[in-house]
Amino acid sequence: MKLGKRLSDLLFPPKCVFCRRRLESGDVCPDCAGDLPRCGRIRGRGEFFSRAAAPLYYEGRVREAMLRYKFRGRRGCAVPFSRLMAQCAGEELAGLYDVVAWVPVSRQRRRKRGFDQARLLARMTAERLGAPLVTALRKKRNTGANSKLGTREARTANVLGAFEAVNLPELRGKRILLIDDVYTTGATLSECSRMLLMAGAEDVVCLTLAAARKANKKEN
Repeated sequence: MKLGKRLSDLLFPPKCVFCRRRLESGDVCPDCAGDLPRCGRIRGRGEFFSRAAAPLYYEGRVREAMLRYKFRGRRGCAVPFSRLMAQCAGEELAGLYDVVAWVPVSRQRRRKRGFDQARLLARMTAERLGAPLVTALRKKRNTGANSKLGTREARTANVLGAFEAVNLPELRGKRILLIDDVYTTGATLSECSRMLLMAGAEDVVCLTLAAARKANKKEN
């Protein structure tokens, strides 16, 4: 082991990204690896995307880990998160996409957080999948958090017209794997997919790290 790595582990011992238990190595403890709430393909189809999947459900330790990543700047979480996402894409979405894109945050939100959490997940997941990453969308209007809105209708209205497609030549005729962090009602993913289809994309499939359990009900 290199001296720098040894000193780093002494000062900042590795911990499980989900339960924060100290580890000898790695980033997910055996208990979490075998006991996380697994999701997979999300039943039904979005209004403008043809399929969606997520490796985990957004609850318990998964929710807590994602909040640390998103609001406390724990960017290292993206390493195990992207590994789970790439595995899920291989199982549920293989052969359905040509390029990878992401749901961007607004300039104001990015400045406040210091990074775009979906872009980082998309970059690392695309690298694991060996797929090209394209900048396909821009958020042109800063919206209130969808998480504070209770209904799909309210969430849909909140993001309507908030995004625009960019780099149109790279999108025309392409099947796009669109990445975000959480799938709740699918309103944001659907609005982004609508813009991508209007820009000439052939199809959009979606991948998030986690999904609300209610999103996987058959009636959705």
